[in-house]
Amino acid sequence: MVSVSTPTDNRATPDGGDRPTAAAWRNLVMATLGFTLTFWAWSLVAPLAADFDDKLHMSSFAQSLLVAVPVLVGSLGRVPVGALTDRYGARLMFPLITALTIVPVLLLIPAHSSYVALIVVGFVLGLGGTTFAIGVPLVNAWFPPAHRGAALGVFGMGMGGVALSGYFTPRLYRHSESLPFLVLAVALAVYVVLAALLINDRPGRPVPATPLTTRLAQAGRLRVTWELSALYAIGFGGIVAFGVYLPTYLKTWYELDATDAGTRAAGFAVVTVVFRPIGGWLSDRVHPAVVTSWALGAVAVLGVVQAFDPALMPGATICLLVMAAALGATSGAVFALVARVTPQPQVGSVTGIVGAMGGLGGFVPPLVMGAVYSAKDSYSIGFMLLSNLALAGCVYAYGRMRSAERPPSNR
Repeated sequence: MVSVSTPTDNRATPDGGDRPTAAAWRNLVMATLGFTLTFWAWSLVAPLAADFDDKLHMSSFAQSLLVAVPVLVGSLGRVPVGALTDRYGARLMFPLITALTIVPVLLLIPAHSSYVALIVVGFVLGLGGTTFAIGVPLVNAWFPPAHRGAALGVFGMGMGGVALSGYFTPRLYRHSESLPFLVLAVALAVYVVLAALLINDRPGRPVPATPLTTRLAQAGRLRVTWELSALYAIGFGGIVAFGVYLPTYLKTWYELDATDAGTRAAGFAVVTVVFRPIGGWLSDRVHPAVVTSWALGAVAVLGVVQAFDPALMPGATICLLVMAAALGATSGAVFALVARVTPQPQVGSVTGIVGAMGGLGGFVPPLVMGAVYSAKDSYSIGFMLLSNLALAGCVYAYGRMRSAERPPSNR
C-alpha cells in the first residue's frame, strides 16, 4: 500500500501542465551535477590503474579486479538506495550519499601503495555509483510524460563523470599524487551544501508506507523489472565496462601510454554522454523499444568489426566511437522505457534494480577481457560476446518491449 498526499500547488508539479516548471529544471540541473561528481568519484581508480601497476606489478586479472570492485558495489548498492529514495526522497538521499562518498575519495591518498588497501577503499568507493538510483525517480517525478525521456537523458549525461575522470585524474596525479583526490573531495563537499539548499522532492509525490524489503519484493515481481534490467545490463553495462577497461585495452593492444589511453577513453565517454539524451529525445517521438532495438543492432555489428582487432588506430577509433554513440542512445532509451512501463510509486525501487543490473553488466566484462587476454593474448572473444548479447537485446526489444504496458500500482 502507498500513502499519497494531494499536491497543493499544481504550478510546481508536472501534473499541473504540459511544460516543465522552473523547479523541475533546477532539480534536473542539481541531480545531473551530483551524478557527474559522484560518477567521477566512482571512476577514480580506472584511469590510475596503470600508474598503480608501476608500483604494485599486478597481473592482468588483478588489475581488472581492482577497477571492477567499485563497479560491483556501486551497482548492488543502487537497489537499497533506490528503495530508500522512494521512502525518504532525494532531498535527503542526494546530499547524504555524496557526503559519504568523500570518505573513500580521501582514503585513496594513503591507500594507493597497497593492493589490498586499494581493493578495500574501492569497495567503499562504490557508494559514488549509487546516486543514479536517486536522480532517476527525482527527475521522473518532476517532468511531465512528454518530456521525461529527454529529461532522463540529460540527467544521464552525468555519466560524463567518467570522461572527467579519464581526462583530469591522470593529469592531476602527475602533478601531485594527492591532488586529484583533494580536488574531487572539495568539489563533492561544495555540492553537498548546494544539494541541501536547492534539491526539493515534488510536492505530493507518492510515499510508500510498506517496508523496504516488501517494496523491493514487489518491484522484483514485476516482469518489466527484469526485462528492463537485461536491456540496461547490455547498454549501460557496455558503457561502464568500456569506461573502466578501455584505458587498459588501448594501452595493452595499441601500446598507447597511460595519458593518451585515458584521453581516448574520455573521448569515448563524452560520446556516450552526448548520445544518451539523444536516445531519450528520440524515445519521446518514437517508441523507446524501437530506439533501443536499432541502437543495440548497431552495437552488434560493430562488436564483430572490433573483434577482428583492427591493426590501425584510426579504424579502431571510429568503430569504438560509433559504438559509444549506440550504447549511449540505448541507455537513454531504456530509461525512457522505465518511465513508460513502471508504476510511479515504484520507480525508485525498479530503478535501483535496473541500475544495479546495468552496473553488474559493467562488472563482468573487464574480468572476462582480462582473463581472455591472459589466456589467448587477444580480445576477440570478448568483443564477439558483446556482439551476441547486443543482438539478443535488439531482437527482444523490438519483438517484446514495444507491446509492454504499465502494470497497475497498489495505491
